[in-house]
Amino acid sequence: MAAEKRVAVVLSGCGFLDGAEIQEAVCTLLSLDRRKARVQAFAPDVPQMHVVDHLKGEPAAGAGRGVLAESARIVRGQVKDLAQARAADFDALVFPGGYGAAKNLCSYAVEGRKLQVNPEVARLIHDLHAAQKPVGFICIAPIIGAKLLGAEGVKLTIGNDPGTAADVESFGARHVVCRVEDACVDERLKVVSTPAYMLGPSVGPVSQGIDKLVSAVLEMS
Repeated sequence: MAAEKRVAVVLSGCGFLDGAEIQEAVCTLLSLDRRKARVQAFAPDVPQMHVVDHLKGEPAAGAGRGVLAESARIVRGQVKDLAQARAADFDALVFPGGYGAAKNLCSYAVEGRKLQVNPEVARLIHDLHAAQKPVGFICIAPIIGAKLLGAEGVKLTIGNDPGTAADVESFGARHVVCRVEDACVDERLKVVSTPAYMLGPSVGPVSQGIDKLVSAVLEMS
């Protein structure tokens, strides 16, 4: 039952321009909690790519922050170094989005299709996938799934942006156009994705899609 499910949630900082999208992260945690899942948050213990002043919407010159410490802001300090995460300890894995997923968990924001995935992120995804446990990707995070699982023809969505969809498919993945209120489910590979703030426009519809993603992930776990 859902009450027995153990879910790892990987964060990428705090704030959509340089870390995890806070509303997506909170909606994910709320949806999991309402289904009585046992959640542990993780984040890589690495520096952020950069720090963005969210009031001005531009990088803060000379500022530096750590992804793990910033992620702790979202989960009231209850976060562990991603290096400690083991696939055997969890039934499922979920990645909220935000630019941090494309800046701190991988290098898509600066390298595009030549992106590299953080080694600990790649390890955990590969290990859960090898154990046939489901993985959920929210917002821009599906680009990570496309990079790592594209060779298997994984089905994913980032919404409807043609450029990003083309990048997803460049890895061999299949992109599916999806509304913000819905989720794309690859039952064969146990991968679920939802557009969230790739489409927006507000937390209401974003939360609907995330709730469907969480439901599907738990049903497959």
